[in-house]
Amino acid sequence: MNIDKHIVITALEAEFGNQIIICNQLTADDTPTLWIGKSNLIVVLNYLKNVIAFPYKMLYDLTCLDERARTGRNGQPGSEFTVVYLLSSFERNQDIRIKVPLYINDLNLQSITSLWKSANWYEREVYDMFGVIFNGHPRLTRILMPKSWQGHPLRKDHSTRATELDPYVLTENLRAVEESDLTFNPEEYGMGRSSDDSDFMFLNLGPQHPGTHGLLRLILQLHGEDIVDVVPDIGFHHRGAEKMGERQSWHTYIPYTDRIDYLGGVMNNLAYLLSVEKLAGIEVPERANVIRIMMSELFRIASHLVWLGTFAQDLGQLSPVFYTFSDRERIFDIVGAITGARMHPSWFRIGGVAHDLPDGWDKLMQEFVSYLPKRLKEFENMIIKNAIFKARTVGIGVYTTEEAIEWGITGSGLRATGFDWDYRKKRPYSGIDQFDFDIPLGKNGDCYDRAVVRMEEMRQSLRIIQQCIDQMPAGEYKSDHPLAIPPRKDKTMTDIETLITHFVGVSWGPVIPQGEAMVPIEAAKGSNGYYLISDGSTSSYRTRIRTPSFPHMQMLPLISKGYTIPDLLAILGAMDFVLADMDR
Repeated sequence: MNIDKHIVITALEAEFGNQIIICNQLTADDTPTLWIGKSNLIVVLNYLKNVIAFPYKMLYDLTCLDERARTGRNGQPGSEFTVVYLLSSFERNQDIRIKVPLYINDLNLQSITSLWKSANWYEREVYDMFGVIFNGHPRLTRILMPKSWQGHPLRKDHSTRATELDPYVLTENLRAVEESDLTFNPEEYGMGRSSDDSDFMFLNLGPQHPGTHGLLRLILQLHGEDIVDVVPDIGFHHRGAEKMGERQSWHTYIPYTDRIDYLGGVMNNLAYLLSVEKLAGIEVPERANVIRIMMSELFRIASHLVWLGTFAQDLGQLSPVFYTFSDRERIFDIVGAITGARMHPSWFRIGGVAHDLPDGWDKLMQEFVSYLPKRLKEFENMIIKNAIFKARTVGIGVYTTEEAIEWGITGSGLRATGFDWDYRKKRPYSGIDQFDFDIPLGKNGDCYDRAVVRMEEMRQSLRIIQQCIDQMPAGEYKSDHPLAIPPRKDKTMTDIETLITHFVGVSWGPVIPQGEAMVPIEAAKGSNGYYLISDGSTSSYRTRIRTPSFPHMQMLPLISKGYTIPDLLAILGAMDFVLADMDR
């Protein structure tokens, strides 16, 4: 549907009057961005979700920023902290950003968990990282940091490096506190220890890597083998990736993005760089765009192969994981030949890629594209059509399209419900709209449909890669924009201005203009986006990483209740999450 994206502002003004909107902010990504007072938050968000025509049904992200060290407000309202809500309307194919100003002596805001269930974890994260209190939240506790942590890490007055802190010493007293904090008390979660006729059992699943695809702890409330409830406990893999974005230059932060969804490779670079380039006004050359698309789709296949093999292993099939990882090695051989690295190439750059494709790249890529379809057919017969696999996945972990949107589910998990939404089609980036491919859909929203959708997605990625091979355009592999660093070497040897730009850029990094932007992409596990705020410096003022695994795991209790422990392993495997993607 083609609706002027800013017409929503007119609708809000007509509904509430001008007094409710403090400011209509212009942003680099052109997302309608409105500042409202905190007393009006619930009524405005309810209007946007439930009343307005073509409503904003998904809470795509909820975050915060500490404004106290910021110099370039550009007419924005005064605030010391700002809570930011990003809502998505699928019918409009548009987003809206709502901002609420707060001050250090009054960091209180009404919880929106009554509007969006998915707000629960997001509000806990903002409380954990910034110290904002959400009144009415069902259980406002830390989520990424340990209970014993002092301070709020994403505040500007919190240390950026471990070397700024005193050496860590684990005293016996602190050990006792930490162990006590890890003890699960059902009453804290409103859980009973027994029913009318029996006692419940509480079982820890994790945190160990092989069983839970990363350092994840699940506390299961069991009635016999039946799951009464699940409490996901995350944060074991939290490394402060967003805080690192404030200390690294725009350029040197690129390798850090590879370690978010560490199976997604350059796809992490792409989500970050699209937002940087939007801030800087950089146009990427056509050849660089096609190279980016080709490498991203190659990593989509690599990620899906890992998912397929480990999912089959979760359900008791031991052979497939060896086959899928062997084929993933074929991909890494190609990635290594093109980029010089394998799993984490960090190869995309501001304005393009690090260097041009080497001689023979097309032969390597064509051999793989010709090889994989037969293997996918084997995997389909071995796994997807296997009677035991079907018995373990059909009708298990079911959710509807409406539930998926309510909980912020994107990617294959959303499309498995039959909902046709893919950012490559709906909001094309990097010229992906020039390629011919289909969007696989499921029907039932169960574990089996999620598997079938991902299997077909690999075939569609092969279609895209084949078109890249056949139609790779000539031209530059990097923009000539002065903020795309470093400039090409041949030009630095003949042009003094380019040489100076090279020197300054490599020494300090580019100075990205003031502003904010976010460009979501269709990553392997769902929608990924970097919400970046620049204060006109060599590093980001605020780096917010919206990952798919975070909201997906939050939905786990809903889709696991009433099933058994073996079913839970199928639900986890079909979810396709990564803990670094969740914890950041």
